[in-house]
Amino acid sequence: MKISTTLLQQGSKVIDKYSLYVPKTGTFPKGFKVASAATGVKKNGNLDLGIILNTNQSYPSSAAAVFTTNKFKAAPVLLSHKVLEESSGKNVNAIVVNSGCANSVTGDVGMKDAREMVGLVNEQLHQENSTLVMSTGVIGQRLQLNKISQGIKDIFGQNKFGTDFESWLNISKCICTTDTFPKLITSKFTLPNGTEYTLTGMAKGAGMICPNMATLLGFIVTDLPIQSQALQKMLRFSTERSFNCISVDGDMSTNDTICMIANGAVETPEITETSSDYEQVKLQVTEFGKRLAQLVVRDGEGATKFVTVNVKNALNFADAKIIAESISNSMLVKTALYGKDANWGRILCAIGYAKLGDLSSLDVDKINVSFIATDNSEPRELKLVVNGVPQLEIDEERASEILALTDLEVLVDLGTGSEEAQFWTCDLSHEYVTINGDYRS
Repeated sequence: MKISTTLLQQGSKVIDKYSLYVPKTGTFPKGFKVASAATGVKKNGNLDLGIILNTNQSYPSSAAAVFTTNKFKAAPVLLSHKVLEESSGKNVNAIVVNSGCANSVTGDVGMKDAREMVGLVNEQLHQENSTLVMSTGVIGQRLQLNKISQGIKDIFGQNKFGTDFESWLNISKCICTTDTFPKLITSKFTLPNGTEYTLTGMAKGAGMICPNMATLLGFIVTDLPIQSQALQKMLRFSTERSFNCISVDGDMSTNDTICMIANGAVETPEITETSSDYEQVKLQVTEFGKRLAQLVVRDGEGATKFVTVNVKNALNFADAKIIAESISNSMLVKTALYGKDANWGRILCAIGYAKLGDLSSLDVDKINVSFIATDNSEPRELKLVVNGVPQLEIDEERASEILALTDLEVLVDLGTGSEEAQFWTCDLSHEYVTINGDYRS
């Protein structure tokens, strides 16, 4: 991990990201256990290998995933996709993940190495097509498979698995690269019939973050019984509104994967697309995914601000999302936010070149743009453009106050419909260049 500190200096205020965003306790889904190890792949000796294992055998587990759309898909992406296809998302009971090397753009030898990782875990489970594999780190280098293989054998041979908080926190640490804090969240939910279930999620990512998706890995596990087709549809809906709505720097990785396993360890009727509980669970998974995805942005490389871009009153969700993404990816908008410059012209420019299918959602005489304060100070909304007309006397002092906040919102009201979308992004600082200028060294 290049940046060891989690302290963030903002004016006179110092923010400790680790204390803010990393839980100190947690309750986790029934029927899962996890393990991690330091194999030596990472030069600094940090944890770099992890395994998530389903131990519930009373229900055939379901698995789903959403993968990168990058044309240069890494070996673990290709292999995991194949496992899910051949198994129809059923009886997938393990995820093995390594950091320190992405095993990407490594050709046939990379596929061979990914298969060996999967094979070692399957061998321990006495099952075929039961393991997904994920890797993250430097692109174009071969895995140090001897170290990883030994690590897998040690985890099983020495039974390093646990179900306690420290075990879950450690596996969230083992997937970190330039992350400054591990991303782990867990929540309990209750169905109308009184059944309580748990969602636990982990993610890694701080740079190379842009849909669809980013240089991120994400895992969500639950003890609900969910049919595999319903789980895939649910996860895709969630990802479209969470992990595909974040941007740090506009770069898309070759390894991006979000996966979910439902092991059915709580006794309740299986959730299918026609179940009365399907919509509720889908929305709960979506909100959960948003929380996890937002942690990636909060850990954006060199970031000093967490920015919500809220586009309201579009003709449809797709248009609202495209416009929000265009603003979030604008380097000029992001640098202006870093410099606390209320340069609304850059926001309008990004809206204007958004890659919309048509311009039905855009009416220059109806658009409104504002900065929104998130600290309850007044006035909460600072209007920059009203019904297409720039405000000539913007309170620059108030603008600087809002833009100095750790969290802020850019609100765009298109005034042409009723649909909305949110995107989460961060500013772009000098530190981002420093981190990425010597990433491999």
